[in-house]
Amino acid sequence: MFQSFEVKSAPQFGRERVNALRARFAELGIDGFLVPRADEYQGEYVPASAERLAWLTGFTGSAGVALITQREAVVFVDGRYVTQLAEQVDGTVFTGGDLVNEPPHVWLPHHAPKGFRLGIDPWLHAGAEVRRLEKALSEIGGSLVLLDNNPLDALWSDRPGEPLGAVTIQRHEHAGKLASEKIAEIASQAKEKGAVALLVTDPSSVAWIFNIRGDDVPHTPHPLSRAIIPAEGKAEIFLDKRKTGIEAEAYLAQLAIQRPPSELPNRLSAFAKGDGKILIDPELTPLALTKVITASGGDIVEAADPAKLPRARKNEAELDGSAKAHLQDGAAMVEFLCWLDAQAAGTITEIDAVKALEAARARVGESMQNPLKDISFDTISGAGEHGAVIHYRVTTETDRRLEVGDLFLIDSGAQYINGTTDITRTVAVGAVPEDRKRFFTLVLKGMIAISTARFPKGTRGCDLDPLARIALWKAGGDYAHGTGHGVGSYLSVHEGPQRISRLATQELLPGMILSNEPGYYRPGSFGIRIENLIYVKAAEEIEGGDQPMLSFETLTWCPIDRRLVLPALLTEEELSWLNSYHVQVREKLTPLISSETVRGWLVKATEPVA
Repeated sequence: MFQSFEVKSAPQFGRERVNALRARFAELGIDGFLVPRADEYQGEYVPASAERLAWLTGFTGSAGVALITQREAVVFVDGRYVTQLAEQVDGTVFTGGDLVNEPPHVWLPHHAPKGFRLGIDPWLHAGAEVRRLEKALSEIGGSLVLLDNNPLDALWSDRPGEPLGAVTIQRHEHAGKLASEKIAEIASQAKEKGAVALLVTDPSSVAWIFNIRGDDVPHTPHPLSRAIIPAEGKAEIFLDKRKTGIEAEAYLAQLAIQRPPSELPNRLSAFAKGDGKILIDPELTPLALTKVITASGGDIVEAADPAKLPRARKNEAELDGSAKAHLQDGAAMVEFLCWLDAQAAGTITEIDAVKALEAARARVGESMQNPLKDISFDTISGAGEHGAVIHYRVTTETDRRLEVGDLFLIDSGAQYINGTTDITRTVAVGAVPEDRKRFFTLVLKGMIAISTARFPKGTRGCDLDPLARIALWKAGGDYAHGTGHGVGSYLSVHEGPQRISRLATQELLPGMILSNEPGYYRPGSFGIRIENLIYVKAAEEIEGGDQPMLSFETLTWCPIDRRLVLPALLTEEELSWLNSYHVQVREKLTPLISSETVRGWLVKATEPVA
């Protein structure tokens, strides 16, 4: 199993650990300390050694930050984690904060006392965030204190060691572009901006640039590494040699000088000396490295990570690989859903479902000679009221049976060498009330609206987001998460800069892969989400139109539960899309399925909705 069901949250230690941290404030010369979810690489998924927020508070979500003062302990989360936060932390110690509308830099001027001294670990905060904090503190005569060592690490007596996952080469047939070409293009961008070198701090960018993959963090196959790419000369990659075997070392030697991570500050200082200009992404580069540059007399050139946009715009090989990975994943999903339908209500649990789905992916991967490398995130397997917890993670303590009348929400994904998948299906367990079907159909309308959208060049994710919500809005409903996120190519399942949400300002460009996942959640009762992956297609002429339009192509092929659809709520166009989608699901997946039982189930699951 790639997923563990052990209880990772430990809210019972919250008071003791917060008090131990506060006891160190005086000697550190601070009045408060900020504990982000991020690690030294600013990643969403972090190794066990960097789970400081979870260790301190008990909260295990993938986004959040805690602000600990002598009197208050606030954990800021976004809408996905409000319910989870309430369940995982000691409410007598911690209060919840709004990470979107009132993050720490907005909260501080209104709640912190004058002269407040905020301590931070400069390796865990990027320069852009630090500037926001400094501005906020200046409004109350406060100051930011950069600590040499993270005080939590001294308190965390059984902190795990740093990971040493093996590095592998992402072959050209899957990468679609040589690493040498990528390095040359990025070096030219640094030169154009007058920089002597680019500092790459995002491990996913390093993995994409050098066409390597790793196994350092859960479910995201990038090695924790950084790189310096000079405008002239050979690139340098800072990657522990204990992670690279003979083949990987020989491969990297053709592209770069491989150095231990501990040498990065000295090498960065060497490039910065003599007014050397270093190109960095201020949203991704830890303040500690920014300080190395300025302390060495170097100048900083700020720009978005040059690898981010080309990484997001998948080339032909990456799109072809993703399409094949999704067909394989669709076959595994059909096998799983067939099994699920055959189980009597009340006989299986949420954990049983997770195990069955992973086993199906492994079996299909073996039969298609494209093994399951990992899951792309911990499967969200929520029955009944658990489905309303947007990022619910089942444990041995919370495991629940699937009972008659439940909606069962399963959000999962896989990592294959040729692509990353992410799919959500909500299914009925026996007969369900009509109000569940009504909201399911409204969510489906939103998903179809994004799938069928046509839009001009320059359209951003925020421009399309209302299409997915309008049916729910008219019914007085909404959902507290974005409609879609970017997805990597055998990399992170959450990849920027593309997304579909109220705050998404990145232009949608051909080749970008996104999720399309509207939902509806009624706390304590049920949750609904339907998710396919899609990618942006090049603009095409529309007959009778004035200009070419971009559109989306669907990657995910798997039945949508017809039993939950109320046809009367769908327009003729929406009904046509659903029936056409199911015809394609049947045609594409039937050849990949050997079991007659599963084939029969697929035929029935894709019958037309009248």
